[in-house]
Amino acid sequence: MIPNLLETENLTVRFGGHVAVDAVSCAFRAGELTAIVGPNGAGKTTYFNLISGQIAASAGKVRLLGEDITNLSVAQRCRRGLGRAFQLTNLFPDLSVLENVRLVVQARRNTGFRLLSMADRRTDLYEAAMQVLTRVRLADLRAQKVSELSHGNQRKLEVAMLIALDPKVYMFDEPTAGMSVDEAPVVLDLIAQLKADTDRTILLVEHKLDVIRTLADRIIVLHNGALAADGDPATVMASDVVQEAYMGKELEDV
Repeated sequence: MIPNLLETENLTVRFGGHVAVDAVSCAFRAGELTAIVGPNGAGKTTYFNLISGQIAASAGKVRLLGEDITNLSVAQRCRRGLGRAFQLTNLFPDLSVLENVRLVVQARRNTGFRLLSMADRRTDLYEAAMQVLTRVRLADLRAQKVSELSHGNQRKLEVAMLIALDPKVYMFDEPTAGMSVDEAPVVLDLIAQLKADTDRTILLVEHKLDVIRTLADRIIVLHNGALAADGDPATVMASDVVQEAYMGKELEDV
C-alpha cells in the first residue's frame, strides 16, 4: 500500500464569521501529484497556508509522515520535510543567484547561518548549489543579483531553492504565474521531473487547465472552503457539476 506522506483532518480556519477552509480532510500519497483547483476565493491558497503554517488552524490537524505538525512553526515544518514555493517570489533580492541557493544547501546540511563567510570556504556547498542551478538552467546567471533578474528567472530560482531544500512534500502555488510562454515550460519540466521520485508528493495550486491535465495524477476541488470533489483527472474534469459549479468559467476560458 502506498503510504500517506501528508494528511489534513477536518482542517478549518475562520476569520471572524467567515469560514475560509471548512473541515477539509485529505491524504496525499508518495509518488503522486495532486492539483488543487476551484474558483477564485474557493480557499485554495488558504488551505496551502494552513498546511505550511503561515496561518494557524481554528480546528483540525495536519500530519506529516504520521506526525501531528498542527502546532509547529513554518521553520519546524520545513525541517521535517515540508517545502513551499509561493505565488509571489520569496527570495533574498540583494544576494546573488548562487548565494540564494547556497544558503539553502547550507541550512539543509545543518551547518548554520554564518552566511557567506563560511560558505566561501566550503567548495561542497558551492558544487551542490551549482548542480541545482544547472538543473533549472540558471548556472550562467549565478553571479547576478536576484533583484536584477526577470520575473520568470526569479520563479525558476525559487524552484531551485525548493529543490535544494530536498523536502518530502513539494508545494507549488501557481508556479508559472506571470511567466512568459517561453519561460513556463522550464518550470513545468522541473515539476514533471520531481514527479519521478516516488518517495515524494507534490501539491499544486493551478488555474491553467493544460498544466493540470499534463501533470496531475489526482485533482481535488475546493468550493467555498469545502472539499467539493476528489478523484482522478478524467473523472473530475468530466463532471458537469464540477465544471459548471466549481471550476467555473475561469478554467473553461483557458
